[in-house]
Amino acid sequence: MLEFRRVHRHYVTPQGVLKVLQGVDLHLGAGESLALMGESGSGKSTLLHLAAGLDVPDRGEVLIGGKSLAGRNEAGRARVRRNTLGLVFQQFHLVPSLNVADNLRLQARLAGREDAAWSARLLERLGLAGREHHYPEQLSGGQQQRLAIGRALASRPALLLADEPTGNLDETTADAVLALLLELVAESGSSLLMVTHSPRVAAPLDRCLTLHHGQLMRRSEAS
Repeated sequence: MLEFRRVHRHYVTPQGVLKVLQGVDLHLGAGESLALMGESGSGKSTLLHLAAGLDVPDRGEVLIGGKSLAGRNEAGRARVRRNTLGLVFQQFHLVPSLNVADNLRLQARLAGREDAAWSARLLERLGLAGREHHYPEQLSGGQQQRLAIGRALASRPALLLADEPTGNLDETTADAVLALLLELVAESGSSLLMVTHSPRVAAPLDRCLTLHHGQLMRRSEAS
């Protein structure tokens, strides 16, 4: 579902060239879940942004569903995000002027794949049934993150990218949200790439890789 082929990415800083990714190879299969770990500043978010087409590599190739992002302009990459991806961030990024129901359906409507029955099931599973007309400011942090997860999955994306999706939550709430995320990902049939700093959060996923010195490796190899 997601493939990186010898991907390099560097940035020019006042201190010189910062090499973030150095020949990264990655393969994430359909329906598979993968946790990406690494020290702060190791390039985890850079890798996720490349997977989402929010950034482009200096060298190498990123493929989604077997189709390369190379050569696509910003509008072309935006179409891939809209039609193929779901995104969940540490910050909820809910639209404050939209109620729960409209926030949930937003991505699916943009992708032209709104499914009323699936949206209703999501509301029930998210524990938000009966709160359809509430606004984000009327929800707890855990409820807002559950809504953000539901919005990302409402279009049944082929690939879900999650950047520290439980990072703003207390441990008990984070555990409940993570369990729900994995259940809904399985129900939707999506592949999952999740960035996290927490071994506890990474543990339930199918695989875990660590970004170390610009390359991906199993955790035991990085320690």
